[in-house]
Amino acid sequence: MFDLSKKRWQWAAMLFMAFVWGASFILMKRGLDALSYVQVAALRIFFSFLILLPLSIKNLKLINRQNFWPLLGCGLLGNFFPAFLFTLSETQISSSLAGFLNGLTPFFTVIAGLLLFKHKPNAFQSIGVLIGFVGASILITNGNFSSFGHVNLYALLVVLATMMYGINSNIIRFKLSGLTGVQITSLIFFMIGIPAGIILISTDIGAAMQHPAFATSILATIVLATFGSVITLFVYNNLIHHTSAIFASSVTYIIPFFALLWGILDGDHIGALQIVSLVIILIGVYLSSLRRKPKLL
Repeated sequence: MFDLSKKRWQWAAMLFMAFVWGASFILMKRGLDALSYVQVAALRIFFSFLILLPLSIKNLKLINRQNFWPLLGCGLLGNFFPAFLFTLSETQISSSLAGFLNGLTPFFTVIAGLLLFKHKPNAFQSIGVLIGFVGASILITNGNFSSFGHVNLYALLVVLATMMYGINSNIIRFKLSGLTGVQITSLIFFMIGIPAGIILISTDIGAAMQHPAFATSILATIVLATFGSVITLFVYNNLIHHTSAIFASSVTYIIPFFALLWGILDGDHIGALQIVSLVIILIGVYLSSLRRKPKLL
């Protein structure tokens, strides 16, 4: 029914992922109402692991010497470390800003493809990377380039996470082409789920339970795990196989708009500088995704 080899379903998948991942930033913020950033990230991963456990056990036989390290790399770089980086960043920055910076993923997909897999970008992709870097620099320095003290270090955590996402997309494309999106997702969470569970039980859950927002924080994190991790990763990993790592990661064209909408509904203040930076980033992302010279009208 959902044939990702057809263009209309590819774009439908893009919109679905953008809507869910755009909401994930505000879900993380709501999770942080009662839980620590470590608890939100660890619970997100561990609950995803539990959901996927039947599939993981079924697919364990698919692990071999050739795909073990790529799978582990995807688990760590595409899910484990970014989960903690994003929640830590959102203790100090708005969910909207996190969503804006997430738009850098296609740039790092291009760069990782070049550096790690010798996938050379064209001129437009190179220009796009530079433009996107300018837009991100404006966001993380609040428009003040004269002093390193103005750099938003928590925003840099999101940038680091998008670097990891870029590497992850290329690993899936070039090293795991023999596995489906469902198989990849179930196996990577099997690898990172138990460590996340150990981290979770080592935290002070009792203190979090005393917070009046504990129930809503748990619910937000469970919804985040179910939709933001499990279901969308099924779609994303399959989309990479049917298109390309750059096309799939270009879902971040649309994510910032949904993140902006959710942020406004939650009361985030969005300034003119942030809007200008978002437009610059999106221009760069568009150029970085081009495989050939765009046609002029």
